[in-house]
Amino acid sequence: MTTVGIVGAGIAGLHLGLALRAADVDLTLYADRPPEDLAAAPLLNTVAHHHPLLERERALGVHHWPAAQFGYGAHHHWIGGARFAGRFTHPSCAVDHRLYLPRLAGDLEARGGRIEVRDVGPRDLGALAGRHDLLVIATGRGALSGLFPRRPEHSPHDAPRRLLCAGLYAGIAPAEPAAVTIGVAPGQGELLEIPMMSRHGPVTALLFENVPGGDLAVLNELSPAQDPALFRKTVLDKLREHHPATAERVLDDFALTHPSDLLQGAVTPAVREDFLPLGEDRFALALGDAHVVVDPVMGQGANIASYSAGVVAAGIAADTVYDELFCRRVARSREEVLLGASAWTNLMLDPPPWLDELWRGLAADPRRADTFTDGFDHPDRQWRLLATRRRVRAFLSG
Repeated sequence: MTTVGIVGAGIAGLHLGLALRAADVDLTLYADRPPEDLAAAPLLNTVAHHHPLLERERALGVHHWPAAQFGYGAHHHWIGGARFAGRFTHPSCAVDHRLYLPRLAGDLEARGGRIEVRDVGPRDLGALAGRHDLLVIATGRGALSGLFPRRPEHSPHDAPRRLLCAGLYAGIAPAEPAAVTIGVAPGQGELLEIPMMSRHGPVTALLFENVPGGDLAVLNELSPAQDPALFRKTVLDKLREHHPATAERVLDDFALTHPSDLLQGAVTPAVREDFLPLGEDRFALALGDAHVVVDPVMGQGANIASYSAGVVAAGIAADTVYDELFCRRVARSREEVLLGASAWTNLMLDPPPWLDELWRGLAADPRRADTFTDGFDHPDRQWRLLATRRRVRAFLSG
C-alpha cells in the first residue's frame, strides 16, 4: 500500500491529507504542535477562501462554514483614484484559521489519517523518506524554511515589499452589500477589509499592507497589549488619513477584539523548486508556503495552496511510482495557476503607471469590473488579462 508523509498541518497539508484519505491512501501528517493548541494561538492570517477552494471543501466533506451563510459576494475597490465595485459569480468566505485548521485536523483523524506531533528539521527528512513512498513538505517555516532553492526568474524580490499589520476588529459597520473592501493609499500601501467568522462571531479583519518607511509603517511598531489606547488611536488616525472608505463606517465601540487577534510581520515573496532528491530514489515534494509564497495583498496564498494540494493528491492517486518523473509531471500540472498568482501579486505590489488605465476602465464598465473581481477565483486567467499594457487594453476594449 502507498504511504505518504506530510510535514505541515496548515491548509495545504490538511487538504492534501483529506484528499488522500478519500482515495484510501495511507498517510501520516507531521505537525509541530497539537492542532487544538491553535485556538489560543496568535492570529495566523486573514485569508479569504474563494469559490474553487470552497468547491474543494464541498468535495472533501469539510465545508463547515457555508458561503451562503457566512460569505460575501463582492469587492469594493478604491484604487488609483478610481472607485468601483465588482461582483463574484460565486461567493467567497473568510473563517479564522484558528477555528478552521483544528476542525479539519479532527476530520482527518476521523477518516483514518494519523497526526504525529513532532518537530521536523532537515536532518530528519532522510529517515522520514524511508518510512514513506513520498514525502511532501507543506510548511515553509521554522527549520525547514528555505529548504527548496528559489527560482530567481520567478522571484524578483529578496526582501518584503510590505509590512503586514492584520487584526480582527469590532465596531465597523459592514459594507453593503457584504463585501471585501480593497483600498490603495498611493505611496503608503493597501488595506483589505474582510468580513470574517471568528471565535467572537462575525468580525471585521483589517489587513494593512504598509510600505516600509512610509507613514503607515508605525502600525508595525505598536503593541496593543502594552498600550491599547495608543494602538487604537493610531489605527483610527491612519484609517481616517489614508483609508477613508473604511474610516467612514467606524463606530464608537471600534476596538481590536483581543491582543492575540493581531499579526504583525512581513513575507518575502518567492517561488521555489518543486522537489528535492533525498537519496535512494526518494523525493521531497514542495507544497504550500514551502513552494510558493505570495504577499497576501491579493488574497491568493491559501487558495493556491489548496489548489496545489488537489493537484498533488490527484497525481498520487493516479500513479504508483513517486520518482523524479512523477515530481516533474506534478510540477507541470500546477505551474500555470501558481506562477499566475505569484506574478499577478507581484505586479500589484509594484504597479506600473499604465495600470491606471485599468482602474479607470473598470470604474467606467461594471461588467468588466465583475470580470476582474471573478479573477480572484482564477489567478492564471487574471494574469493573462493583466500581464502587459497591451493585454490590459485588449481586455478593456473587449
